[in-house]
Amino acid sequence: MRWLGGRESDNVEDRRGSGGGGLLVGGGIGSVVIAVIVMLLGGDPSQILQSSSSQEPVNQQADDAAAAFTRKTLASTEDVWKKLFADQGSQYSSPTLVMFRNMTESGCGTASQASGPFYCPADQKLYIDLSFYDELRERFNAPGDFAMAYVIAHEVGHHIQKQLGIMDKVDEQRSRLSKKEYNKVSVRLELQADFFAGVWANHAQGQSISIDKNDVESALTAANAIGDDRIQQETQGTVVPDAFTHGTSAQRVYWFSKGLKTGDINQGDTFNSREDANL
Repeated sequence: MRWLGGRESDNVEDRRGSGGGGLLVGGGIGSVVIAVIVMLLGGDPSQILQSSSSQEPVNQQADDAAAAFTRKTLASTEDVWKKLFADQGSQYSSPTLVMFRNMTESGCGTASQASGPFYCPADQKLYIDLSFYDELRERFNAPGDFAMAYVIAHEVGHHIQKQLGIMDKVDEQRSRLSKKEYNKVSVRLELQADFFAGVWANHAQGQSISIDKNDVESALTAANAIGDDRIQQETQGTVVPDAFTHGTSAQRVYWFSKGLKTGDINQGDTFNSREDANL
């Protein structure tokens, strides 16, 4: 992935040096392995947090480079979505992205390395511990800048859902549906965020970024690596579809690819479409 200009966003809170009750959306994009264990499989979050606290010293130069990359990616999403919203006669309100290390507070509760990147609807901010980029490369075998950009674009996709009122409609169903049925709706929400990430890439290509087939492959590798089926198989040795929260690897790849190919926001109704039913 190559930057074409590379404007950096000002809508960023840098809390990397500051240490460390709502819906955490998209918290499974990277450390979803840990989140699934803790939230769905009965894992012990205290053990995870203890292991997170014993980290190697941060390479400041590399950390600053990751921060600059994050700002550039957010700026690219701002440019794309402002235009797409304007084309439909509406106005896009850019989210704030919070960069941190180890732990910080959010409108949805404590954000930690274990929670992974997520979007908090309560304060309409994105949260990312920059060490996640290392995890994406080393644990999920998804190296490359575009894989990292995909993660940010997915979380921005949740902000798009908030702006369009989709997220509020989904949240309203929480009290009316069983856990099993609500999980199905949650999966469709996550798949739509994958689709929106693809839409961003389609419109950013040639404008703020230049990507080739290898870049796309790295993003697809990331999407494939963090499907619920693959994660459950790795963490508990079996697949439990009723406990899915983000969709299968094949579903995630499908919807990101569709957004990337079409660039058409109107083709991403994952809630009513069953194009991926056989995946």
